[in-house]
Order: sequence, then C-alpha cells, then structure tokens
Amino acid sequence: MSKSSATAARRFASALALLAFAGPTIGARAQVPAAIAAADATAVAIFHAEGAQIYECKSGGDGKLAWAFREPIAALTRDGRTTGRHYAGPTWEDADGSAVVGKVAASAPGATADDIAWLKLDVTARHGSGALAEVDVVQRINTMGGALHGACEAAGALRSVAYSADYVFLRNAHTVSPPGGASPAPNKF
Repeated sequence: MSKSSATAARRFASALALLAFAGPTIGARAQVPAAIAAADATAVAIFHAEGAQIYECKSGGDGKLAWAFREPIAALTRDGRTTGRHYAGPTWEDADGSAVVGKVAASAPGATADDIAWLKLDVTARHGSGALAEVDVVQRINTMGGALHGACEAAGALRSVAYSADYVFLRNAHTVSPPGGASPAPNKF
C-alpha cells in the first residue's frame, strides 16, 4: 500500500470512528482503549483539532539534550467551522467563552510511532457558561502526527510538529451543576 493510500485509509478509519463516537454515552464508544475509557460519562461535544505540538530542546536528567514537549497550539473545528482553540495548560476554549483545563490521567499509544498518544484528561478548571461548562473529562483520540523523534543540538531550540486529533468532551453521570452554572472566568479569558 502506498503512503498516500495508507494515509487515506487512516483518515477514513478515523472518520468512521468519529461517527461511532457521536453516540450519547461511552457505551457507544467501543473502540476507545480501556486505558482511556470514561465509564458512565456522556459526550457533550466533539471537536476536531488541526495544529502543532511544540517541543523544546532541554537538558535531560542524564545531562544530554533531548526534545521535551512544551505545548500544543491548534484550531478546534466542529461541522467544518473553526469554533475554538487549544493551547498550553492544556486548555480548550470554545468561541462561546467556555473553557476547560485538563491534567493527563491516562494514555494509550497512537496508531504509529509518528502519532502522539491517545489521552484521558481530568478537568481541573472550568471557565464560562457555554458548551464546555459542565465537562469533567476530555479524551484525545484519532491522533495523526505530532510526535518528534531524534536528537537536538541547541538548548532552547524549538520545533513544531503538525498533528490532528479529535477531542471528546464528557460529563460524568454524577456531576451536579453548581448554582448559577460554571465558575466565573478569571481575568485571563
């Protein structure tokens, strides 16, 4: 199979998987690896991301220079329209003003060595009162690209690697909305 055929096949498989993820509950998401599953959670939004993973050349514990993940930067789309952004934190911000910040809770390998891992992230902060206001868990799935391989030579050097992924925003079944909705946004938004 040629490289372009393999890429097309992967994109088709990702599109099919995304359709499977559009169901109302985690039970409809049989293809999510057990390591990043979110039992008893309901999808409230699914965004596609296109952007870059940014890496910085740093000295490791052994004193050798190595690429270290620094931050993501990506546009979030839904129904073919840009509706938000993803950036350091990691933070996902919707155009409606709602945003969540997450912390990695679990991971599963990407499909190839060039694909960043699939992740389950627990939400640690919420801002605003829109689509993401009641999100408890974020899953990063269907990753393509984003992994950086090889040595680096100059501390502080930056390199970006293109990636795409789908982000599934989930609400746990036990979540109760606080009176008046989500906490108010801090001044940084």
